[in-house]
Amino acid sequence: MRIDLASAPGSPERPNEDWVSAAIPASGGGVLVTLDGVTPPRGEVGCAHGVPWFATRLGGRLTELSGSRRDMPLSRILAEAIGATAGAHRDTCDLSHVRTPQATVVVVRWDEDWVEHLVLSDSVLLLQAPGGEVTAVLDDRLDRIPREALRSVAGADALRNAEGGFFTAAADPAVAARAVTGRTPRADVRALAALTDGASRWTDTFGEGDWTECLAVLRKEGAQSLIGRVRALESDPARPQARGKRHDDASAVYAEL
Repeated sequence: MRIDLASAPGSPERPNEDWVSAAIPASGGGVLVTLDGVTPPRGEVGCAHGVPWFATRLGGRLTELSGSRRDMPLSRILAEAIGATAGAHRDTCDLSHVRTPQATVVVVRWDEDWVEHLVLSDSVLLLQAPGGEVTAVLDDRLDRIPREALRSVAGADALRNAEGGFFTAAADPAVAARAVTGRTPRADVRALAALTDGASRWTDTFGEGDWTECLAVLRKEGAQSLIGRVRALESDPARPQARGKRHDDASAVYAEL
């Protein structure tokens, strides 16, 4: 088994709001957890702690439960982790605020029989078959929303964790039921990768290669190299600016099973 991961902040002046972890439990198999903390617009968010604190709490709990509780499906693990994180600041913060700290989620867990996955919001999971075919597991609800509907803070708030909008892990454990979940026989997965949208830009924004070619970069050059390629593209004045921030927090993790 080989696992390679890297994460870089979008700006040295701001903390990295991503979380990436990998675990190899004593019971065997493995776990990957990738979160992309959602940077709120300027203004009140109802929380004194901030997105990095939230991503760290949620990511740590997800990693622990995914590795230690094989009896729990990943959707239940996400619900438990959200509930525990909410409980850690419910007494001091307004968790009902629409912009309470939140994050996208990718969790992958495997043993000798199965590879289980959970994806919530716009981070990306790639699964590679023994023959080299790559399948992208996506929660594309955010992509289906017209761009103009998200241009204002009020417009985005109305669609955040709402029917007809998009869903992230915030303070309500019930959102776990909205995640894209599934499992694949272990024999049908040779390698896998998880990318926050700051790293997946190489394919889905800049079109430098498809998902198969993206996974090949990770395998041959490593996660840090993929992020470096994205930073070079973002800094090219001949290219239009990516949607949102020019430089976003970027994280990638690659595992050969």
